[in-house]
Amino acid sequence: MPFIKLFQAKPTLSEQETAQGLRMMTLEGMVSMGFFSITTSGLLTAFALALGANNFQIGVLAAIPFITQLLQIPAILLVEKVRRRKVITLSTWLVAQLFWFPVALIPILIETPGGSAISLLLGLMAIRGVFAAVTNCSWNSWVRDLVPQQVLGRFFARRLALSVVVAAVFGVGAALFTDYWRGQVPEGSAIFGFTYALLFGAFFLGLASPVFMSFMPEPLMQRTMGKQPSLWEIFTMPLKDRNFRQLMKFLLFWSFALNMAVPFFAVYMLERLGLPLSIVIGLSVLSQFFNILFLRVWGPFADRFGSKVILSLCASLYLLVILGWTFTTMPEWYFLTAPLLIVLHIFAGIASAGVSLAVGTIGFKLAPQKQSASYLSGVSLATNLGAGIGPLLGGFLAHFFSVRQLSLDFTWADPDRIMNLGVVHVEGLDFLFLLTFIIGLITLNMLAAIREDGEVGREVVLEELRAQTRSALRSVNFVPEPNFVRVFPLSFLKQVPGMDVAIGVTAYQLADTAKTLMTAALRSGRTAVKVARELQNELTKLWESGVLEPPEHDTEVARQIARGALHAADETQAKIEKLAAPAIVGIARALDKTQVNPYDALRGAAYGIVEGASEIGADLARAATEAIAGARKTAQALHLQEELAIQQAAKGILEAAQTLGSKALSQVKEALSQVSGIDTDTLIKEGDEKTGDDKTG
Repeated sequence: MPFIKLFQAKPTLSEQETAQGLRMMTLEGMVSMGFFSITTSGLLTAFALALGANNFQIGVLAAIPFITQLLQIPAILLVEKVRRRKVITLSTWLVAQLFWFPVALIPILIETPGGSAISLLLGLMAIRGVFAAVTNCSWNSWVRDLVPQQVLGRFFARRLALSVVVAAVFGVGAALFTDYWRGQVPEGSAIFGFTYALLFGAFFLGLASPVFMSFMPEPLMQRTMGKQPSLWEIFTMPLKDRNFRQLMKFLLFWSFALNMAVPFFAVYMLERLGLPLSIVIGLSVLSQFFNILFLRVWGPFADRFGSKVILSLCASLYLLVILGWTFTTMPEWYFLTAPLLIVLHIFAGIASAGVSLAVGTIGFKLAPQKQSASYLSGVSLATNLGAGIGPLLGGFLAHFFSVRQLSLDFTWADPDRIMNLGVVHVEGLDFLFLLTFIIGLITLNMLAAIREDGEVGREVVLEELRAQTRSALRSVNFVPEPNFVRVFPLSFLKQVPGMDVAIGVTAYQLADTAKTLMTAALRSGRTAVKVARELQNELTKLWESGVLEPPEHDTEVARQIARGALHAADETQAKIEKLAAPAIVGIARALDKTQVNPYDALRGAAYGIVEGASEIGADLARAATEAIAGARKTAQALHLQEELAIQQAAKGILEAAQTLGSKALSQVKEALSQVSGIDTDTLIKEGDEKTGDDKTG
């Protein structure tokens, strides 16, 4: 009976049950990543090469786990019908892990190297991928409901960091063992080293994963109201969400571009550079070390600044890493090859930490809870479809370019000698890395169309990164302490399409700055007029000094400043009437000096006042009244049309109230009718019509 209860979904989870689930999920991630380090990276590639695989077959092998994820489409229906995600996940994942045993035994079952051996490997991996696809569909929905949203970034960063440590240990161990085995046995028996490494990992790590999963509680899957959607409706649901559709589009093309090149890094080092497998895995461990180091940075950053900006920065850095691989040979091994390999693996670890974390969390943040299975499967499908097509095309191109090269040389000739200076030499996989860089650069444009709550611009993240990185590197006494910002490609990043993903001045920085200024002014006992003047002066100084840059989104700027300013009332226990109107006046006057439209500033500031009042639990009607008073004073100070100024402020107030619910809307409507006589219903209708026009456009 207790065994059966272990697989039953629960309507609610206590804090203790949630904590237990997160612990088990962390342990599951550690053993899964430990086995993943054995079955992927250079070891599986080396195993396939030993079985007789060519470049195209390596591409097919890399594509199979992703192409099979298309089966998540019918798996969505299975999850929606059965609604027992834990049972589905455990049963399919156990079968998928068991398939590694026959994979490991291929050298015993079939003569190697040979076409039959590599065909059997590809066939077994394809069947395993079918079960893994169903697992991923139910697992994503399960995890979406289990992990609290407010700790997504920190939890997954910690889970990834611990998992990477385990992966490094087992990955290096497997590589050292296979190299040692190769040196101790005849050449015909060297391939059995891979067999033993895979069998060890499958038994001790692969089978441990479903065991830890079984101790994770499953929240009861919520049903949508009314008639249950069909498979087609479930599948197309995320496609009808414009914002989520943009996310899927980006992930499709990004994973396509990335996986054109990444599966061939190990091939490049093993065949082109002639490195032993232990060195290849050792460089991978170096990359994983910096991956761990920067997960501690990117995790809190993702919670604080949003996943989108982290994805933008790290994706750009990853593209530079891929471009750098073309310079590791000139055309063969030269004096910069080893240093470049080390630097590229360091930056690959830094970049992949942010990309993996951001891709893993942004879908969770944007997916509605009741339709999480459909939405998250859409993310997984887009990612895996791109990741499946990428290696296939990459394998074809690698085979095509393997007998081609492009050279550009300068030649100096005089009577005594002829001197050749090679400027550009591209051959084989170099072409693939260059194409990946170009496609990836174009793909970054798509990030700009995605909207995430609380998203910020890259400037604040990079500024914060200065202190964070130095602090992180100091904790490792044998690593030199570089200034990360000096080596981080800032000049390049500023030119990358899609990097300006948010307003020039971030919501966090604006709100926090305004709160600090207003708190200091209120605690010093200044009057309302002086508070407004203080806010105006300080904000103007910040813009003039370049600490804050006036962005294009003037309404959003005013909103965030007002929102943060009102939080000062909560800090100082000041009355809202002492703060709201002066804040609007100060904000409008400060923004007026940056050539921001004053009416837009009033609308945004009024929105922020109501929003901030809601966040601190203040009276919304009083906040609306004071916002209108601030609009009147601003109109007088800036010589604006008072009626138009009040109307714009009222629009901002109503827009904010609409997002807070019907009760809040009725409160502010009544307050506005008393202080301004504005026809609130007409303003709401105009706002709805504008929203409809925007959606249509």
